Amino acid sequence: MKIYKFLSLLFIALNLFTLSSCRNSDDDDPQDTSTGNLQIKFENGFNNLGDIVLNQTVQTSAAGQKHNFSALKYVVSNITLIDEGGNEFKYNENNPDKGAFIIDQADAVAGVVYIDLKGIPKNNYKKVKFGLGISQKAYLLGQNGQAEFWNKAKQKGMSWSWAGGYIFVKLEGKYGISSADTEFMNHTGNMGNITANDMPDLYREITLNLPTTARVTTQVRPSIHILADLNQFLSGSKTLSLTTGNNMMMGSGPHLLDVTNNLTAMFKVDHVHND
Repeated sequence: MKIYKFLSLLFIALNLFTLSSCRNSDDDDPQDTSTGNLQIKFENGFNNLGDIVLNQTVQTSAAGQKHNFSALKYVVSNITLIDEGGNEFKYNENNPDKGAFIIDQADAVAGVVYIDLKGIPKNNYKKVKFGLGISQKAYLLGQNGQAEFWNKAKQKGMSWSWAGGYIFVKLEGKYGISSADTEFMNHTGNMGNITANDMPDLYREITLNLPTTARVTTQVRPSIHILADLNQFLSGSKTLSLTTGNNMMMGSGPHLLDVTNNLTAMFKVDHVHND
């Protein structure tokens, strides 16, 4: 009787183990091609303390200058999600019409600008990577390869002439010592074919670790909340000051190259929601 009872319990245990293994196998099925959605939220602030209100929020730089923004816009493209195994899913890589977005503080809702991505493979993602600006490979597709985004950029004031290309980051406002009362305009971006024109490339790629895994399923749409610290503009790895020599600049000159390098470090992931 004891042997029969033991065998019965062993049989039940084996069945439970097999059922559990099947379920785990189903969850991790590499043949699962189902997709879901993912949201990225951008919140622009100074020192990651509250959102920026255009024409109002004033910051004092490391050099002692006060400044605020009347326009704060930048282009995000080539979004890539990296899973737990280091595999990458590239969202419409070098396809601005479907994979480039303009983050405009004027469009913020409660301080946040939203990007909604669809058709994301079911997976657990640990990192997000994206470009600040438009890559040369995408730009050189020409107007036929990016007409939709080109029109959006024109409407948003994020382009020069076609030969000039895109504005990557547009920062406008006022600055000063005792008060912010002098106009400034810093527009970063590549001008045309940078190789042919022997110009520096201001396109940058940023990779961020997620504090919590973003779990994309057909039922779960994760939301990645990214904070952008615009204090990096003048108070980043290189302390910058606005002067009459650089306060009205467009393109990729030395000052704007420094601005670009500073802004590359302004992003961090604050949290992830798996809803």
